[in-house]
Amino acid sequence: MALSVSSSSPSNHNLSEQTLVSGDSGSSCVPSRLEDNNNPRWGPAHKGAQELAQLYTKDHRQKIPRNLFDFSSGLLHWAADTWGSVDLPVIGKNFIRPFREHHIDPTAITRHDFIETNGDNFMVIILPLGVMASRFSTCSNDQIAHSYAWYWYLFLFSVFVCVTNQIHKWSHMYTGLPKWVQCLQDCHIILPRKHHRKHHVSPHETFFCITTGWLNRPLEIVKFWKILEYLIESATGQKPRADDFKWAEKRN
Repeated sequence: MALSVSSSSPSNHNLSEQTLVSGDSGSSCVPSRLEDNNNPRWGPAHKGAQELAQLYTKDHRQKIPRNLFDFSSGLLHWAADTWGSVDLPVIGKNFIRPFREHHIDPTAITRHDFIETNGDNFMVIILPLGVMASRFSTCSNDQIAHSYAWYWYLFLFSVFVCVTNQIHKWSHMYTGLPKWVQCLQDCHIILPRKHHRKHHVSPHETFFCITTGWLNRPLEIVKFWKILEYLIESATGQKPRADDFKWAEKRN
């Protein structure tokens, strides 16, 4: 038996009036006959879309990697300050010890020479930069172009890793700073001295980011470090900053 088509079914004419047809370029939409051509519902000509597009600037794009570098310095600083012990093999005396000393004697870093201040950070970047140099030497131009943005990010990240401890050292120096360093601190392009002092209020549980310090306040507002510490303590039973407190109490 033949099936009849319901008279309530929308006709092709009605469907075309209710649909927006995308252009071949994918960058524009052709409004339906029922829609005002001067007031599109969506597409690049939509007023809301234009205003939102203007909110994105190159400055925002440049801030993203700088904030990632700052967050990385904070995450590493927080981990070394909060967890582990000087008694741990290999990393205890070589990596965690300087962080314990720094809380007891914050000015010790200002007496370190360039190698002692920055040597460990320079060693960290040898492997990734070595791999990148090898890729540039052995890969074709097309292969390099495919990952070029990643290589730039890795290179800039390495630069910030190299200078982070030096920036940290400057944040503890109140005499003998070059004028250009003071200017960068005053403009908060690098970690300012007054800003970093907040971290050195016992029990040293806040303001961990030490490259620019831009993320310190936002992370404190959302209680990022406290929540992370709570989760780790709940899972492992380890008390945050237990080893740090132990060394701080050695006064005799």
